Amino acid sequence: MPTELELFGGGGDAPFSLTTLMINLCIGLALALAVRWHFLRFGSTLSNRDELGGVLPFILLTTVLIITVVKSSLALSLGLVGALSIVRFRTPIKEPEELAYLFIAIAIGLGLGANQPVATVAAAGFILLVMAVFKKTRSRTLGNNLYLSIALGSEQAGATSLTAINQLLAEHASSADLRRFDDRDGMFEATYLVALPSTESLADLTAALKTAYPEVGVTFLDQNGMPGI
Repeated sequence: MPTELELFGGGGDAPFSLTTLMINLCIGLALALAVRWHFLRFGSTLSNRDELGGVLPFILLTTVLIITVVKSSLALSLGLVGALSIVRFRTPIKEPEELAYLFIAIAIGLGLGANQPVATVAAAGFILLVMAVFKKTRSRTLGNNLYLSIALGSEQAGATSLTAINQLLAEHASSADLRRFDDRDGMFEATYLVALPSTESLADLTAALKTAYPEVGVTFLDQNGMPGI
């Protein structure tokens, strides 16, 4: 009578258990949803949050499957090296935070694929908790924060500079941290994380930008709530 390993095509360096695989996949699904919720709740990236959050469970569960199957056969592991050598990922990772969450998902998949569920669950919970504490602490330190995007067309882009924008922000914002800057093809775009002391400061800052640069495009993105008076 064929064994479970032989029935499912295992070759044989380590025993393969379909039951163990399904249990680890179920645990992985729960952890994947936790990682996705954590990313959507505490992530601070400007774009692709929903898209990347939806991909994280697939990455985690696929890693579990790959490691579980590959560890049962040395031949499969060598074949995987060759297969991965021809894979090219074209989507760029724009934020370091996105890369961190991808590593977390892969690490959880590796742990479950290696059949270490207790250590994996404990480590994943600890890592996500530490990240949440850091995020909350940083938010309280920075205060009320908004992402400010400033866009200038070709006619005004050449007549301004980061220094002029920074001086203008210093007059109305408690702090301004430059996060992204693009200056190409006559277009000027800058993104700041700004802390404003009151709602009036937001209106004053917008008016000041409009006065200095009549054709400016101003976008405020609320991440932690509108600033209070």
